Amino acid sequence: MTDEGSPVPPRAALREAAAVPSPLSSAAASPPTSQGRLIGVDLARGLAVFGMYAVHVGPEPSVGGPVGFLMEAARGRSATLFGVLAGFSLVIIMGRPRPRRGRAGRRAAARTVLRSVLLIALGYALTALDTDIDVILSFYGLLFLLLLPLYRLRARTLALLAAAGALLMPQILYAVRVALDEGSWGDALVSWDPLARITGTDGFVELLFTGEYPVLTWAPFLLAGMAVARLDLSRPRIRSRLALTGAGLAVLGYGGSWLALRLVPGATGLIASATDGGSASSAWWSDTVGDPYGAASTPLSWLLVAAPHSQSTFSLFGSTGVALVVLAVCLAVADRMPRLTRAAAPVAAVGSMALTVYALHVVALWLLTDVLYVPAADSDTLAALPMLLAFIAGALLLAVLWSARFRRGPLEYLLHVATLPARRVR
Repeated sequence: MTDEGSPVPPRAALREAAAVPSPLSSAAASPPTSQGRLIGVDLARGLAVFGMYAVHVGPEPSVGGPVGFLMEAARGRSATLFGVLAGFSLVIIMGRPRPRRGRAGRRAAARTVLRSVLLIALGYALTALDTDIDVILSFYGLLFLLLLPLYRLRARTLALLAAAGALLMPQILYAVRVALDEGSWGDALVSWDPLARITGTDGFVELLFTGEYPVLTWAPFLLAGMAVARLDLSRPRIRSRLALTGAGLAVLGYGGSWLALRLVPGATGLIASATDGGSASSAWWSDTVGDPYGAASTPLSWLLVAAPHSQSTFSLFGSTGVALVVLAVCLAVADRMPRLTRAAAPVAAVGSMALTVYALHVVALWLLTDVLYVPAADSDTLAALPMLLAFIAGALLLAVLWSARFRRGPLEYLLHVATLPARRVR
């Protein structure tokens, strides 16, 4: 992951030259048959979309068996994969293999700023539908803005920043959240925040600290993706290193949490009591443990868990590792297994218009639950599985039919048009 000594060869550069991606798509501007499209990245993003669907409309992991395992594996880790790929896309927008400079760099930066603002607005618009989904787009928009100045850094520097962020930011976030729970200064900040007044939310306090995807601990995911984008991924040796790095991080994160929870006296008991008796024994990888923030007292031992969305160092390492392995496998499939790649083309098509299919699934849930009043299936049983399969089939059908006629997904096209004024930058 930190090998940066080999520049991307000219042939690889030509393959990517035509790609002008949207923030959630690696190459949304390329024709469906273009060699400029990074098929492996789109394939990974398509899998992340389906993982998000599984979390939002699929059965609970408590159903057990292979389905329960897959539902548990998707929780948190699909969103993390989105985050890593978002960082990857940011580097492509700003120039890969070499960062854009001069007027081209300023125009790319202006496009990114416009996209970020539009993503924040779209995220709050979807949040206003008041579904059970914690919409991630506004968090992504702010992350793009904050990390944009780092786009010229080399792979090793970006990887070191990601590692340092994973080590330090969870501890800082823990202290901030505890301080917010015990004081009123957060309410004072919200009352002065224009974003909070416009959106009816906690504004920047939520985006930075208290939301489901706090910028403070999600920045390392994007930084890791930015580092990966600086590598020469056309070389099998680099992809193998990427997979090994991911596997090592997964073992460090989940294995380290498993070990720490058993070595630290009383840790599991404190976590169980702070989460209303949640399954603390599985806190090293499962979100069935619950969430202690907002409770009277969040134990310091919470920093030892690796459950999805726990915002701990162990969780960040483990989730990033899984994302890197998935990405490395998808890249290898796209490069070495043409038959499997062709079979998976519909999934890659979903990934190429991820912003559209993500937004549509939020709207679809709103229509089903708040407009049509369709009763939700019992998620504790397999009754929710047909709904999940219907969402996946709908996304596949839309992506295949749309990509056969158009270069970009609907929302990707609107985002492209809205950022055209960046061409006027001198």
